[in-house]
Amino acid sequence: MSEREDPIAQAYAEHLLASLGRQAEASLALPMEHPALRWSRCGLMALTGTPDTPLMFPAPLAACADGALAALAALGPAGALDGIDAAALLAERAAIAGHRRGGDVSPGGACRLLRAADGWLALNLARDDDWDLLPAWLETELSPGWEGVAAAVRERLLEALIEQGRLLGLALADAQPMTDTVPWQRGLTAAAPMARSRPPRILDLSSLWAGPLCGHLLQRLGADVVKLESTQRPDGARNGPPAFFDLMNAGKRSVALDLRGDEGRAQLRGLIAAADIVIEASRPRALRQMGFDAEALAREHRLTWISLSGYGRGAPQEQWIAYGDDAAVAAGLSDTLYRATGQALIVGDAIADPLTGLHAALAAWAGWQAGGGMLVSLALRDVVRHCLQFDLPGGDEALRARQRHWTGLAMADGSARLPQARSARGTAPALGTHTAEVIAEWAAC
Repeated sequence: MSEREDPIAQAYAEHLLASLGRQAEASLALPMEHPALRWSRCGLMALTGTPDTPLMFPAPLAACADGALAALAALGPAGALDGIDAAALLAERAAIAGHRRGGDVSPGGACRLLRAADGWLALNLARDDDWDLLPAWLETELSPGWEGVAAAVRERLLEALIEQGRLLGLALADAQPMTDTVPWQRGLTAAAPMARSRPPRILDLSSLWAGPLCGHLLQRLGADVVKLESTQRPDGARNGPPAFFDLMNAGKRSVALDLRGDEGRAQLRGLIAAADIVIEASRPRALRQMGFDAEALAREHRLTWISLSGYGRGAPQEQWIAYGDDAAVAAGLSDTLYRATGQALIVGDAIADPLTGLHAALAAWAGWQAGGGMLVSLALRDVVRHCLQFDLPGGDEALRARQRHWTGLAMADGSARLPQARSARGTAPALGTHTAEVIAEWAAC
C-alpha cells in the first residue's frame, strides 16, 4: 500500500454495503490517504498517547469511519454529505471543548484506566453523583480524589469489581477484549430499496453524541429530524459547549414533553406512529415501564427503530451503563495499544460515540429504504470492536511492526495535527421551540 492509498476504507465501505445487500452504483467518495496519515491528520493521534508524546494506533479506525460515511453517501442523494470528513468527526468534540490526550485519563477527564489485582479496567465517572457510589462499590471509605480510588481498586479482583459496579449503575469495563462481533444486530436483511416519494421523518429521542450525530447526518441527507427531549431531563449536551450542541442539532426541530404523565406519553406515541425512523438510546426496561415496546412499535408502524446502547439488548447487558470512552476500552482499544507499545492508555476522545453514530446513520437510512418494520440494535462496544478487527494484524509482533511503520509515516508527514471542527450550520433551537407545531403537523400524517 502506498502512502497515498487507502484500500482499507474502500474495502470497509464495500463490506458494510454487502452486509446490507447493497452495492454502490458509482465510485465511492473516499480520501486517498494511507490509514496512518488519516489517523494523524484528523487529530486522533494528538488525542492518543502520554501528555508528552502522541501515539499512533495500529488499526485503521479513521479509515473505517471514512468507509462508513462513504457507504452512507452511496445510498443517499448525490452530494448531500459533501464537505464532511468522516475521520475528522471522531475528534470534533475534542476540537470544540479543547480536550487533549491524558495518557490513562480520557481527554475529557471523566474516564480512567485503573489496575486491579488481576488486570485493568476503565471507570467512567461521567455524572457528579457517580462519586457517591464509590464507597458502596469498594466497600470502604476512600481518600479524596482518583488516587484513593486507584489504591482501593489495586487490592481487588477484576470480575468482582465489574459485577458489583454494574449492579450499582457505574460505567466500567474490562480492558481485556471480547470476541469478534458485527456492528449491528437484528432486523437488517438483504433487501432491494423501495421507491420513496418523500424524505423520511425522524424522531430522535437520543442525547449526547452518538444518536445526535446519527440524526445530524440523516438531516444532511434531507430528512425531517425532530429532536424530542423530556422536560425533566433534557439532553445533557445542552450543558456542554454550545458550539458542539449546535453542530449536532442545528437544522432539527425541538419538541419537549413531560413524559411522567399520560398526556406526554400519548403525544410521544402519536409522534412514533407518524415517524419513519426512531433513534433512541434508552435502556429497554425504562421504555417498557413507560408502556413502549420498541420491537412491537417497529412492526406495527413499519418503522426503522435504531436502538443505541453500550452493550446491546437482552439480559443482563441491556442494563449496563456505558459511555464512549469506557465502551472503547471494552472493545479492546487500550489492550491493543498496550500490546503494540507496552503502554495502557485511552485511545481518542469517547471514540465509540462518533463511530457508532456513523454506523447508525447507515443502518437507519438503509432500513428506511428497505421498507422499515425492523429494530436495529447497535452497541457502542460492538461497533468499535468490529472496526478494530477489520484489518488487525495477527500476533503481537506484527502489531508492533505496524505501529512502528505507521508511526514513521506520520512523523515524516509532519507529526500529529490538532483536532479540527466544522462550523455549525446555524444555531440549535431552544428546548421545545417546535412542540405544538410538530405535534399538529405529524398528527395529520
